[in-house]
Amino acid sequence: MFLENTVNHKEQFGWIEVICGSMFSGKTEELIRRLKRAKFAKQKVEIFKPAVDVRYDDEMVVSHDENEIRSTPVPAAANIRLLADGCDVIGIDEAQFFDDEIVSVCNDLANKGVRVIVAGLDMDFKGNPFGPMPYLMATAEYVTKVHAICTRTGNLANYSFRKSNNDNLVLLGETEEYEPLSRAAYFKAMLQDKVNRLDVREAENLTTEKDTDKESNA
Repeated sequence: MFLENTVNHKEQFGWIEVICGSMFSGKTEELIRRLKRAKFAKQKVEIFKPAVDVRYDDEMVVSHDENEIRSTPVPAAANIRLLADGCDVIGIDEAQFFDDEIVSVCNDLANKGVRVIVAGLDMDFKGNPFGPMPYLMATAEYVTKVHAICTRTGNLANYSFRKSNNDNLVLLGETEEYEPLSRAAYFKAMLQDKVNRLDVREAENLTTEKDTDKESNA
């Protein structure tokens, strides 16, 4: 997707591009590709990521294919506004982990003539819109939804299924924690997960009842 020519108008503002999708869909890969094109064109580029994302490297944005570009980790969205002065293009990875202020930060930068490219998960592991991503998608001029390949059906995948029983909303991980699934495979997997959890609870209840009976008989 090539959007650079839209800056030819005299009074052209900046704009926001959002790259979204599931885990392993190539979001970061596409972000890096666009940013490297801008760098090649000798534009001033800065890349930011949430400080919490240290899966591959503290200071690099790294795709699952090990493509990488240097970035600045920041603890909050407000820091981006302070550090983006004089930039032509701003890249933001893992935007779903930022606070809600990321939406106003991106719009403020775009209104000042900056091209803002954002990448992030559109849905969490429960299939719900993730953090500020739906608001970024709503205010962006361009939204690119990328897809992974479902590991169970081979169809296009747009859900990130969590394989562990950890219910925390934020859980950094790779293939050991997540797998990309199609709609059909995801809802089958979620149903099976609910059944498995019910079986565990029933087993725990039975054990508790047996222990109670033993104590009563004693």
